[in-house]
Amino acid sequence: MRSRQEAHEARSALAAAWAALPPTLRLPTQFLGRHYAGCGATIGAMPRCDFTCRACYLGPDANSARPLPLTAVKAQMRELRAWLGPGGNLQLTDGEITLRGDAELIDLITCARGLGLVPMLMTHGETFRRRPDLLERLVREGGLSEVCFHVDSTMRGRRDGYARARNEAELMGLRAEFANLVRAVRRRTGQRLDAASTMTVTQDNLAEVPAVLRWFLANADAFKMVSFQPLAMVGRSVSGLDGVTAEELWQRIAEGAADPELARGSAYFGHPDCSRFVQGLAVRRGDGASLVPLYRQDDAADMAMLDELLTRIGGVSLRLDGRLRTALRIVRLVLRHGAFFAHRLAPYLYRLARRAGTWRGRYFCVVSHHFMSADELATPLGQERLASCSFRVALDGRLQPMCAVNAKGLRDTLYRTA
Repeated sequence: MRSRQEAHEARSALAAAWAALPPTLRLPTQFLGRHYAGCGATIGAMPRCDFTCRACYLGPDANSARPLPLTAVKAQMRELRAWLGPGGNLQLTDGEITLRGDAELIDLITCARGLGLVPMLMTHGETFRRRPDLLERLVREGGLSEVCFHVDSTMRGRRDGYARARNEAELMGLRAEFANLVRAVRRRTGQRLDAASTMTVTQDNLAEVPAVLRWFLANADAFKMVSFQPLAMVGRSVSGLDGVTAEELWQRIAEGAADPELARGSAYFGHPDCSRFVQGLAVRRGDGASLVPLYRQDDAADMAMLDELLTRIGGVSLRLDGRLRTALRIVRLVLRHGAFFAHRLAPYLYRLARRAGTWRGRYFCVVSHHFMSADELATPLGQERLASCSFRVALDGRLQPMCAVNAKGLRDTLYRTA
């Protein structure tokens, strides 16, 4: 009964998201409304941050604002759950949310999972370096299964040698430290822990994107996603930093992936100028690694397979399931869609293995997410992007686009009145 109810809720949430998209955005590789209804985030959960980064989207009052009580944050989660449906993506974030008390963090994670949301804890990671047992505790006691570390050279506030890092190369050791932390927590707990990383991209570190991506592909056993986020001039971001265009960024991403035609594997999560991604296999090649896209827009067989896959099982999520429930649900899916798996999916997997040159690649997703400045918001394109936003927070009874929260002062208003 629970599975049927969840499936009905998921289909309803996807149908609403798809109906809200303009026809021009209903692309063959559009995942909004086909597999995800959107992505939500908490706000006011912990406004304060102990870093003073040069690229910071918090407002000037963040460090003096009081965090919202747990009841208010949980109310946000319930609003987001009604929008996202079961298995919806929830970012536990604000300023630096790990500055909240341990018991409260565990409570928020447990609440999110209990509602049927998949919480990803967003952090600069320094709290886990100061307190090496904390991440393990969140996994054991809260059931945390996803964590995201923000690491880049615009950040200010780290301790030891990384406090003086001025380029991405000087932060590779820190990324390796977080990778080893994730591996160790998985090993000690025996539980699932998926890790991602975000990186703010400016003209100063754009040239280092290929090396950063190559590092993540080589460490795809620890990390399954990296999100490159071009600078938006909002909040406390300092003057003198220049952002990059999507074309500039993806040229560098393709270089790091060792595939000049990587764009053929692009997919979207809402407006293409907001979010795009390539799902692929990280494949070892000699001393390095490359990314082989899971599907290509110019391959008719790939597109037919993807369309049927999303039609049949779009919205299905196993990310909150234990091993036994995962196994049972997979068996049910195979029994229900056996012909598809045999006649469409199996040949596709064979083609993918030939394309990759191996059956041993690891899943990896590279993402770009483009926030807007106030000037961009005021343009016709900015308004078009805002209307199709897939990343929202629950604020004053409305689901507000994150770009509006950042660039229209909605975050600052909340902090001043909290």
